[in-house]
Amino acid sequence: MLNRANITGIDLFAGAGGLSLGAQLAGVTITHAIESNRAAANTYRTNHSQTKVIEEDVCRIEPPTKQRGSSAILFGGPPCQGFSTSNQRTRTASNPKNWLFSEFFRFAKSMHPDWIVLENVKGLRETDHGRFESLILGEFQALGYASVVWTLCAEDYGVPQKRYRLFFVGCRKGNIPEPPPPRIEEVVTVRVGIADLPELAVGSKVDTLAYRRIRPSAYAEAMRQGATSCTGHLVSENNALVQKRYPHIPPGGNWRDIPKRLMKNYTNLIDNRSRHTGIYRRLAWDEPSVVIANYRKNMLIHPEQHRGLSVREACRLQSFPDAYRFSGSIGFQQQQVSNAVPPLLAKAVFAQIISHS
Repeated sequence: MLNRANITGIDLFAGAGGLSLGAQLAGVTITHAIESNRAAANTYRTNHSQTKVIEEDVCRIEPPTKQRGSSAILFGGPPCQGFSTSNQRTRTASNPKNWLFSEFFRFAKSMHPDWIVLENVKGLRETDHGRFESLILGEFQALGYASVVWTLCAEDYGVPQKRYRLFFVGCRKGNIPEPPPPRIEEVVTVRVGIADLPELAVGSKVDTLAYRRIRPSAYAEAMRQGATSCTGHLVSENNALVQKRYPHIPPGGNWRDIPKRLMKNYTNLIDNRSRHTGIYRRLAWDEPSVVIANYRKNMLIHPEQHRGLSVREACRLQSFPDAYRFSGSIGFQQQQVSNAVPPLLAKAVFAQIISHS
């Protein structure tokens, strides 16, 4: 059982802190976060000043032992690129990053946490014919934890994005609850999520700007938290050819709407026009966003402006509040946002665990 007056958490592979923020919103005090990437660790420090951030490879860290009088949740998301369905080249057991989940259980063996929450992409279930899912569930069993796998979609929990994630949930004592029920009756769309953010151009480098003078949605007001301006209005620079492609793509369209004469360097796509539908995808105002994953490389496009998404727009579509600041170059910031778990989705997971403990 969790001691609700003193619920502590340790975040492994913490990244920019999306899981931690969701856990905090649900009432968890994060004591430690481990992240080896310098830019992501700096982002975490900036936004979680009360948490001790250990900037080190998790494999080199000696895990703590259980502290008396506290209820602990061990959580995190090991690198998921090796499990992604878009990564067929290294989506195998031979990719060493696919084995980093074992660090969770090395920590769990020492800490004996009340709960373990391991997050990853849906593709993990399919990798190597389901081998990794079986191995992870076997680790829970070997340590005496009841376990279950939740497959959740962020749009069901107030996030303006269709993003599915796996949550392996392990409990040392008692029963595991049902997955968190959807918290909203109406889907949050891209318009609801970002329409109040400023108009920008390709290559925008002005970090802090005021909001547009329109009435914000309830979602936007929650993200603003009373502020009149915010940071992150950074947009990738594109060459002239890329900029010529943008006007040809309608809302909801993709690279297939671009004339062939402008796509000569995409020979493989032209030969098979059914593949890679995510490239040059223009978002539609009145639908949730597609997955904000590697959105710079995939060239996700603003619903009406002829440019890629800004860092802040991607943050909004991930449900990071506007006060959340990202560190590093624009490329590092884009990667951190792409890799993060939407905080509102994480909040639903931890709130469900706490309320049923």
